[in-house]
Order: sequence, then C-alpha cells, then structure tokens
Amino acid sequence: MVTEIPRYTLNDGSRLPMVGFGTYPLRGDGGIAAVVSALENGYRLLDTAVNYENEEEVGTALRRSGLEREDVHVATKIPGRHHEAALATKSVDDSLRRLELDYLDLCLIHWPNPSVGKYREAWRALVDARERGLVRSIGVSNFTQQHLDDIIRDSGVTPAVNQIELHPYFPQEEMRKAAADRGIQTQSWSPLGKSSALREESPVTEAAAVHGVTPAQVILRWQLELGALPLPKSADPQRQRHNLDVFSFELTDGEMKAITRLGRPDGRLFGGDPDTHEEM
Repeated sequence: MVTEIPRYTLNDGSRLPMVGFGTYPLRGDGGIAAVVSALENGYRLLDTAVNYENEEEVGTALRRSGLEREDVHVATKIPGRHHEAALATKSVDDSLRRLELDYLDLCLIHWPNPSVGKYREAWRALVDARERGLVRSIGVSNFTQQHLDDIIRDSGVTPAVNQIELHPYFPQEEMRKAAADRGIQTQSWSPLGKSSALREESPVTEAAAVHGVTPAQVILRWQLELGALPLPKSADPQRQRHNLDVFSFELTDGEMKAITRLGRPDGRLFGGDPDTHEEM
C-alpha cells in the first residue's frame, strides 16, 4: 500500500508533495521504466526540464502508470535559450506537447543566465502562461536574492518555488532564509550530494545507526527538517522506496546541527554559481 506523502502549501495556494522524484538523466526505455517504478512506489511529483531531454519519457511513464492526471504533479523548466518572451511562451507550449499534457503543475526558469539579461522577460511569460491556465504554479531555479527581487519588482509576482543546489556539503543558509522571507518554497536539486563520501560522514552514519535507517534517509530527513523539498533520483525500486520512507523518524537538534556543519565553502558540485554560470 502506498503511503500518502505530506504536502507543502505554496504561496499561490497550490500544494506539492514534500518529496519529489528527480528525473535527470533518465531517458529511453530505461528512463520510462524508472519513472513508472517511482510512481508505483508512491512519488507524486515528477521533476523534468527541457534540457533533460526526457519530457517525452516522463509523459509516457505517467500514462503507463494508470494514475489519474490530477493525482500527479509534473514540473518542467525553461532553458536559457528560451528566455525571450515569445520563446518562453513557445517553450511552455512545446513542453506540453512533448509531455502530452493539457497543463503543467509547475514550470520554472532553469537558470537566470544574467549575462543574457532576459530572465525578467521569461518570468513575465510564465506569469502570462499561468493566467492562461497552462501552468498551475510558476517558479525559478538557481536564482539568487538579487534575481528574485528583480523579477518580483518587475512583475509584482513572487515565485512559488526556487529550486537550488542544496545538500549537507552546501547547506545554503542565506538562500533558504531569503526564500522563506519572501514566502518562496525551496526545492533541492541533488539533495544527496551525488557523493558516496557524504553518506560516509560520521554525523550522517551515526544518526542512521541511532534511527535504524540508511544514510540517504538521514540526509533526506535533514532536508525536510530544514523546510526544503528534496528531489532525489534513483532508478532502483528499493532505493526509491527508501527515499520516500523518511516520515517515520525525526532528527534531534544536535543531529541537525552536526550535519549542517558539514557545509564547505567549496561545497558546490560544479562551478554553478548563478551569478556567472550560463546554461543555454
């Protein structure tokens, strides 16, 4: 029996499951099978993107799952090359076509690409897409405080979500606070850090032993207790189940602080500084 996942309420009134399923880089028949498995194991939020090149697979998996459309939240992202308003509008339409859906539950701007300087245009296009009923909730990804304030001032509309790199090696205290202060839900990409070394850190392994869970479950529980919405990815059905089984235990304040202290100045997985990184 699949357990109902608790949900966060966004600033627009929509509600998202507190754990979602990341789909990068799941493609082809194997990707479809992995997403179907995730849905069978209880995931109800699928995170894809134009640049993941797997929107077709995600849409196919949703149809094969037999679940009702309204029971599954589907999110995608507009790439940097589509920031011009007309291109952003077309990007939403094209994503809907590839997914074979009538609407998106969530659409994000993937990166701000500040040197291009058109993320405000892309944001206004998303506001329009929401008003036209093509998207239920709109947000951004990898935006700094400055980028957030730019689009809020320009449009008068606050994003519902900011999806950022967030894991114990990169806890993002300032950005989490900035989002909370603005009523924005933080989502976490790469919530497990893509590193076996992280899962071998003593604060993680010690908490896992105390609670009788895996190190990955400890890290995902840490995410939830920060108020973040993690998007773990795994093609392995057992790991998929474990990554959802994080609601039956709580970390102590001491455990939370010890895990957060694993943060490093160079904790990013790659040179993905939103002020300089360009992803078209």
